[in-house]
Amino acid sequence: MNIDNKTDKSENPKVSIIIPAYNVEKYIGECLDSLINQTLEDIEIIVINDNSSDRTLSIISDYLTKDSRIKLIDNKFNKGVSAARNEGLAIANGEYIGFVDSDDWVATDFYERLYYAAKRFDSEIAVTNFVRCDKFRKSKRLNYKKEELFINPSDKIRESFIPKFNYIWNKIYKRDALINLGVKFPEGKIFEDVIWLVQVVYGLRGLVTVPDTYYFYRRNSGSIVTRRSSSATSDNIAAYKELYNFMKNHDIPLFYPCKTGKKEKIKLFGITVLQKEYYYPNKEIYKLLGLIKLFTIDKNYTN
Repeated sequence: MNIDNKTDKSENPKVSIIIPAYNVEKYIGECLDSLINQTLEDIEIIVINDNSSDRTLSIISDYLTKDSRIKLIDNKFNKGVSAARNEGLAIANGEYIGFVDSDDWVATDFYERLYYAAKRFDSEIAVTNFVRCDKFRKSKRLNYKKEELFINPSDKIRESFIPKFNYIWNKIYKRDALINLGVKFPEGKIFEDVIWLVQVVYGLRGLVTVPDTYYFYRRNSGSIVTRRSSSATSDNIAAYKELYNFMKNHDIPLFYPCKTGKKEKIKLFGITVLQKEYYYPNKEIYKLLGLIKLFTIDKNYTN
């Protein structure tokens, strides 16, 4: 753990990083190590311990004694990820805001690259690549090749790969603009970031893509998102319906599949032979066996 010369706090740091933590004793150390060793040293790290019952709080407390840039909110009741993120946002002082899940980690230059790209392009959002880490392998899920600014709402949403990747953590957001927008995480729900993200990307000015750095997303089979329950399924469907309606109401084309988008299936002996997917406003994609893309009809370009 290398934290020499990195413990000075700035009253208004360049980036505030918000980390909700609940029963992550196996992972929180790796997460915090990746943050305290950032090449961008002018940061604050806000950890919200959400009434963990394992050693999570003890580990965080140990880090508090070693790096003064870390702040702790210690909740005595389990309020959930959304409430924790809202609490972090309420006390954050950074020029930009970042989010990290407590079982994930980031590349050493992650926030330096995002911050200075946002500044160069005067952009209120910067987005970069991420790697999904399963138990036995890692795979790149985004791989931006160059810094490029997007202003049009449809372009920003397309380049964020919404609704394919509804992830808040591979981005930073201008704090003042975020506060003025007034979008909060919906509390008491799972998949809370789905509707939050599309509203924020739509509402903030400018999105710049950033190459050559990565967020490492641990696909943990015990996490809230990967658990299966009737309430989780219901929350998932409701979140994507809200996202779909938001895009439709704001005249944003559906560039990627949406779980609640309209589909038609032709089946033979119970097996899907042909599937037609509808993309707002006027695009249809036909897939063999529901998997293999055959062709696309875009009615915007047909007579």
